[in-house]
Amino acid sequence: MSALLRDGRDAWRHAPTQRRVWALAGPMILSNLSVPLVALVDSAVIGHLPHAHQLGAVAVGGSLYSLLVWTFGFLRMGATGFAAQACGRGDGGALRALLAQGLLLAVLIALLCSLLAMPLLPALLGLMQPGAELDALARDYLQIRLLGLPAALASYALIGWLLGAQNARAPLAMLLTANLLNVALDLWLVLGLGWGVAGAAWASVCAEWSGALLGLWLALRRLAEHPGRAAWPALRRWGAWRGLLTVNRDIFLRTLALQTVFLAITVQGARLGDATVAANALLLNGLLLAAHALDGLAHAVEALCGHAIGARDRLALRRALWVSAGWSLLASLGFAAFFLLGGRVFIDLQTDIAEVRAIAYRHLPFLALLPPVAVWSYLLDGLFIGATRAREMRDAMLLALLLCLPLAAALHDRHNTALWFTFLCFMLVRSVTLGAFFWRLNRQDAWFPRH
Repeated sequence: MSALLRDGRDAWRHAPTQRRVWALAGPMILSNLSVPLVALVDSAVIGHLPHAHQLGAVAVGGSLYSLLVWTFGFLRMGATGFAAQACGRGDGGALRALLAQGLLLAVLIALLCSLLAMPLLPALLGLMQPGAELDALARDYLQIRLLGLPAALASYALIGWLLGAQNARAPLAMLLTANLLNVALDLWLVLGLGWGVAGAAWASVCAEWSGALLGLWLALRRLAEHPGRAAWPALRRWGAWRGLLTVNRDIFLRTLALQTVFLAITVQGARLGDATVAANALLLNGLLLAAHALDGLAHAVEALCGHAIGARDRLALRRALWVSAGWSLLASLGFAAFFLLGGRVFIDLQTDIAEVRAIAYRHLPFLALLPPVAVWSYLLDGLFIGATRAREMRDAMLLALLLCLPLAAALHDRHNTALWFTFLCFMLVRSVTLGAFFWRLNRQDAWFPRH
């Protein structure tokens, strides 16, 4: 134990590692925080319209769109690990091939989802049993948002590739441009022109396309710094795609399980009433705020650990993990204190509907507990992504889901408090199972491929 603590202390005092972590984490935290900012502005703008079903429609439609987009988060996560390892090897040709593969997958998936989403929408909304007004507005919102799906998925691929190429400023520029434009258009279209829920949807579509186009330009500029030629004919063969698609498959299954949990929260909340689903959306905005900030440090772990594995540098790997873990713990405790002390102000900024506020207030303790419980899953996900070991991520997520299903079944007909208690247990089990996989792989020294 003393050797372990001494190792952590030495890593924490290593100034070059601290600088490398924050050179990546700083821009990613800023860019990630701009993502929940959009959800907060949507909630604040729509939440000050006169009816709860308007806020509920954005919550339901936004949840379904997020489920669709985040399910394909492997486009970012898969690209980061492979790009970081290629960068560590100095392989410019592999970087070029990986960028092309990511963008091609994004376009194909967007086309397929656009064809399937609308026929499935009535069934998804039927699960939630919303009121007639909420149902109609949620459908309109989602139909508009689907126009931005190709850009949203392409942005995932571009951000993952840029981060793996050790460039966090480009994703910062992409996300800040897109999300600040989204905020400005939200205010103009919803409040200025009076477009209501549809205005919020159109603001998001325009912002997604602006971010994707900027990201493509920045990625092409970054390629000039990594000389090499891609083996384009090899991309016609299955072997060139096997590694990427295998990792993406496992991340897809892991993400699908996670999004199923978030969808279940929205479904159960909708069954408890329009005010409850709206209140849960405001609380989830708080969790997203914390998660996106903490993910900035996890993104640094992805890039630095992937680079260290590509360069076969064990010391750099350990240092990156220790420094990122220390800052992640401190940040999670800061968010817990913020939600405990300022949670009511956070809710009040998003809505002035008294019934929604009252429900959200009662569940603020759960929101405060979630960051320090979930932070370890974010951090370890970053390590597994950088190591392109998606199978362990998949298995940990599925195991956490299976272990928590009996609790969810036992409490499914209870009040909203039971729903949040189950979600907290799920996040705790997820962190513990990922930690168990980390301990096993670390003992086996399995982070570095033997070939």
